[in-house]
Amino acid sequence: MAVKKTQSEGNLLEAIQQFCADKSLDREAVMGVIRDSLITAYKKKSGLEGLEESEESDIPSPVTVEFASGKDSVVIAIAKKVVEGSPSSPLEIGLEEAKVIDESAEIGSVISFREKPVELSRIISSQAKQMVFQRLKDMEKELLYNEYKAKEGELTHGYFQRWKKDAMSIDLGKVEGIMPRREQNPGEKYHSGDRLKAIIQRVELRPREPIPVITLSRASADFVRKLFEMEIPEIYDGLVEIINVARQPSIRTKVVVRATRGDIDPVGACVGMKGVRIQSIVRELGNERIDIVEASDDPSEFIANAISPAKPVEVKVDGSGREAMVVVPDDQLSLAIGINGSNVKLASQLAGYKIDIKTVAQYNAELASPEARERLERLFYSPSEESKAQAEQEEEDEGLTPLEDLPGLSARIVGILKSEGIKDLETLIEYSQDDLAKLQGIGHTTAGQILKLLRESVEWVEDN
Repeated sequence: MAVKKTQSEGNLLEAIQQFCADKSLDREAVMGVIRDSLITAYKKKSGLEGLEESEESDIPSPVTVEFASGKDSVVIAIAKKVVEGSPSSPLEIGLEEAKVIDESAEIGSVISFREKPVELSRIISSQAKQMVFQRLKDMEKELLYNEYKAKEGELTHGYFQRWKKDAMSIDLGKVEGIMPRREQNPGEKYHSGDRLKAIIQRVELRPREPIPVITLSRASADFVRKLFEMEIPEIYDGLVEIINVARQPSIRTKVVVRATRGDIDPVGACVGMKGVRIQSIVRELGNERIDIVEASDDPSEFIANAISPAKPVEVKVDGSGREAMVVVPDDQLSLAIGINGSNVKLASQLAGYKIDIKTVAQYNAELASPEARERLERLFYSPSEESKAQAEQEEEDEGLTPLEDLPGLSARIVGILKSEGIKDLETLIEYSQDDLAKLQGIGHTTAGQILKLLRESVEWVEDN
């Protein structure tokens, strides 16, 4: 037993060094913890607590711990003042007893009395051990917290360990992370040891938890953003910016991008040759649908991009009420709406507009009703007072039929046609549907409706 104890003492500093390396702790900090714990425990055992402030003026540090290599690797040194007669304090020592330790001792001098921790009582050893363990746990906890707090919002890798009720336990190497159900991709299943990627969403210190609580996420929009930064070189290099991300986990994600240089196609850069770049992200998300949306300052153009994969025929925007109407081909209604309305919901979230989807047939049916047509005109077009006054002041050319005489032609359409130089029905007859559709503010559907009204009107005039 004596041999083992000596060996243990001799290897104490190496053991501390190895412990610090295993836990990634600072050696000097760990030595300080051990030193402070031994001093505190010794003071409790020796009744020195409370004496320091009143009796330590002559002895600044009455109890110290010395570390050395070899057999006596840890020694507690107690500084005591030599007094005449019997000592009245644990920090005093009689002259006769002092001379046994140091022959040169004299009254008023201070001598150092050394004691090995292994020779102390079992109580002090137990107290010191508990304090050391607790302080080291707190130190390790704080160190891990600082390390992972700096990584909040970053992508990390881990291995699935087990389920804790509805939460997943993920091995991150030094510590375990948790992924609550709300942060999981619905439908994904894992087995013990499966490797996965996630974003470090939040790092917290909780009093009752022995380690920092690290919350991971695979369901957040930021997780998709980080995947794009990792997989798309142009995004990583800053040539393409991610403006916004809207996501419905496991169903669909829309990513709004913009190029910082005019010679770069932001959508093409994200998709890659034959879709190879986007496919790696789709696989990571469990075949979740991903739409790349090009940013635009024009609300109509942006909404048309955001409603992808549907191809709108026309987009009408009411900027004041933040409402928009998107007209799509009859066979693309379900595509525009998406599964459980996911496509139109995400497009609305990105654009900041309430979006109403209508087919061409539904839109034409509404235009056929004067009441519905008036409501649409009120909602999506409100001519300025200046344009009204200008229209009233315009003189009609002699012998030509003004546009206002065409039944069913709205004030908005009249204003658009006149701004394009079409001021009478005779001029309007010369335009084809494709020509009208090219005019600013008139889509293909509206152009067809105009020509329909024109044909009906011309036939009525000729019959009379």
